[in-house]
Amino acid sequence: MKSSPSDSATKADFPWWLMIVIVIGVALAIFIAVSDLYAQVFRAVSKGVYITIFVTLLGFTLASVIGLLLAVMGLSKSLILRQISRFYVEVIRGIPVLVLLFYIAFVGAPGFVALWNLVTSPLVDAGLVDKMTVRDFPLLWRAIIALTIGYSAFIAEVFRAGIQSVDAGQIEAAKALGLSSFKRFRFIVMPQAIRTIAPPLGNDFIAMVKDSSLVSILGVADVTQMGKIYASGSFRFFETYSIVAYIYLLMTISLSLMLRALERRMRKKWQE
Repeated sequence: MKSSPSDSATKADFPWWLMIVIVIGVALAIFIAVSDLYAQVFRAVSKGVYITIFVTLLGFTLASVIGLLLAVMGLSKSLILRQISRFYVEVIRGIPVLVLLFYIAFVGAPGFVALWNLVTSPLVDAGLVDKMTVRDFPLLWRAIIALTIGYSAFIAEVFRAGIQSVDAGQIEAAKALGLSSFKRFRFIVMPQAIRTIAPPLGNDFIAMVKDSSLVSILGVADVTQMGKIYASGSFRFFETYSIVAYIYLLMTISLSLMLRALERRMRKKWQE
């Protein structure tokens, strides 16, 4: 019995790459478990997983909120709001995340502290509050702010494209029904725009997981920083950075698979 073209396509689409990744991942996990050296490296490096997850989740959440606000401003009827949004997006997108990280950490933070001390100087003189120093601004929060600002510009474009993909006729129909701007956005625009927004937004989330490794430059104790500390003390660079890469792959591939499953589920729901 001959196989149909659909059967051939199904076989071609079978995720053989995933099977290979799983086999390699399991083999490495077993190797780490039985090897004292790799197990020791894994325990040392994995201490930074919590910080990596915390930085990514908080940074991405804040960036999404700011990005949505920028997208709405960019589609506003107000010329001033549109220009502010476009200025922010174009300028921030043109600055590398690493440079932005340095700028926020070593220029923005001291500037904020100086402004804070200026504003609160009467309270400081009265003995009600203490004078703030740059050391009082943790490097962890400087890193989160930098990632938030950097990714908010990219996420704003994702939201803008998704909102603009909604058929204008449906928005006009909602207006004719007397729905307010907020209700039109909540019940008409966003439920349809999310179809366009979800895939690139998921990609940006995975990208932030990887870019969160940049915070190690500031000494934040994430996975990469813990690897640097261990490697510099033991001179086991190959073993250490192999484990670091392994941990990042575990996080990014797992997230990628979960996002794909979520997209398929959402697509099936929309088609019903």
